[in-house]
Amino acid sequence: MISKELLEILACPKCKGELRLTSKEDGLICETCRLLYEIKDDIPVMLIDEARQLEAGEG
Repeated sequence: MISKELLEILACPKCKGELRLTSKEDGLICETCRLLYEIKDDIPVMLIDEARQLEAGEG
């Protein structure tokens, strides 16, 4: 699980915007870019090339 302090300082690497935790707490979502950054072994993978594009209505 990501600490609240870490979540507050993390930003989207693409737009530098705010991120929010998914409901399952398995990823971070940038609403602006519509990208999902997965969390693997409690470490967020903050690479644009590794992010998944969210579909309409997803997130």
